[in-house]
Amino acid sequence: MIKTSALKLGVAAFALASAVATAGAADKPLAGTTLTIASQNDQFASVIAKLAPEFEEKTGATVKVDILDYGSLLTKTQADFVGHTKSYDLITMDIVWAGQYAENGYTVDLNDLMKRDAAELQIDDIYPATLKYIGQYNGKQVAFPFAGYAAVLAYRKDLLDAAGLKVPETAEDFVATALKLTDPSKKIYGFVANGQKGPAVAQDWLQYNAQLGGSVLDASGKPALNSDANIASLKVYKELFDKAAPPGAVDYDWGGREESFRQGLAAMMETWSVGAPGYYDPTMSKVVDTVGITYTPVAKGMEPKYGLGGWGMAINADIDKEKQEAAWTFIKWLTSPEVQKEMNMNGAGSYIRKSTLADPDLNKKYPFLPIIAKSFDNADGDYRPRIPQYPEIQDLLGTAVNAVLVGGVDPKTALDDAQAQAVKLF
Repeated sequence: MIKTSALKLGVAAFALASAVATAGAADKPLAGTTLTIASQNDQFASVIAKLAPEFEEKTGATVKVDILDYGSLLTKTQADFVGHTKSYDLITMDIVWAGQYAENGYTVDLNDLMKRDAAELQIDDIYPATLKYIGQYNGKQVAFPFAGYAAVLAYRKDLLDAAGLKVPETAEDFVATALKLTDPSKKIYGFVANGQKGPAVAQDWLQYNAQLGGSVLDASGKPALNSDANIASLKVYKELFDKAAPPGAVDYDWGGREESFRQGLAAMMETWSVGAPGYYDPTMSKVVDTVGITYTPVAKGMEPKYGLGGWGMAINADIDKEKQEAAWTFIKWLTSPEVQKEMNMNGAGSYIRKSTLADPDLNKKYPFLPIIAKSFDNADGDYRPRIPQYPEIQDLLGTAVNAVLVGGVDPKTALDDAQAQAVKLF
């Protein structure tokens, strides 16, 4: 009798332990899984790292975030893809890398997963422009958008008011206002932009170029770097640097440009909306009470189109199916309405959802959100063409534009040389 009872107790204990283990596995379906993310060092990176333990608590998966600067991110992830080393499971993908990813099959095509989980993703709540431009290329969804940016104009309300000037409504107004507001004796400059050789100056000039009617490609999709419109816009960019930019701006990248505005050195700056939360943060900004955010102005007679940029989350195509599903679970969590709100309450400055941009709490904290919403409704994500050749074109323009700003090279000469090299890429 004692042996039988002991046996029954042992069986019951084993059953209970099995039930607990099964329940634990169900509660933590990704226990034992580690997901490594290669992340651009934009504002969202530290926020993702901060929130990652919530995903671990929910699923059991460990998330490691490797935060890299733009150049290192591109170099390290390309090496990972080409070498099939599987160092990264998830990769933050710049909008302009979509063509390259699609053509080379670097990442998982998410179309089937998106169709399967459409209800969970709440696709109708996501701005169509972010889905179209951030990760979609030739029918493939090579990344899922999680951080959409609008090109915006940040300006100093106090300086405009003191000079009796209105917020610029056209590109021509912008140039004239930048020149009028510049007063080196007071260490106030009307304009600041990226001048640093490489991606920084190429990206900023391309935004102004689009607003002035220029384009990297012609109607047939071939390079047209030295078009008359592009040469004219580069002359304007050069004039702004010569007459309205802070000393040393030719060496600014995104960080230097943003800091000059936050510290009150520049009166106006075209920028990505991701940086805007920082202008309202008194721990880093001296312009909290005087900053305004509005739409980027285009040349007279042009239909307003607002630059769209941002980042998608891509899944490395080399990892096995089980890990791909785990990575997809992370993407769904990261882009859910609840986490998107939490990210942005923490200053990520990254938007894809209509509900997020309409959220009362976020609008109270960041009054510029309606500007982003309207920009997303009329967005242009192709002024930096998302073609496979874009990284090389960006390098060519990053050298050419900087040579004009720093070395005094004539805009036509610089763009003629860049065009000759760009043609070889096609």
